[in-house]
Amino acid sequence: MTTPVLPALPALAPVPVEGTTALVLAQQPSTDKDPGGQQEDFGKSSPLGLLVLVLFFIAVFFLVRSMNKHLKKLPASFDEPDAEAGAGTGAGTGAAAGSDTDAGAAKKD
Repeated sequence: MTTPVLPALPALAPVPVEGTTALVLAQQPSTDKDPGGQQEDFGKSSPLGLLVLVLFFIAVFFLVRSMNKHLKKLPASFDEPDAEAGAGTGAGTGAAAGSDTDAGAAKKD
């Protein structure tokens, strides 16, 4: 059984860009039945389109309202004030400060 032999493909040489041209065929739309290029339904919209538009406006209203509520909860700045940072380092904070006062109260008794 012999294997079929494929014909050799011609070498593909690069084509210079200057030598290429394109021919575009276009046909003007007929204006016999529709003058001005407007179809019979041009400029009309359905009540369903109005309903969708109104629903989008309502959704945007509630989204903006919710965003404003969340933004009002945020602090004006996320930087720590310098006064609190300086006072917090010298006085001892958290459980260490609480344990000192508890130990002092236990000694007095």
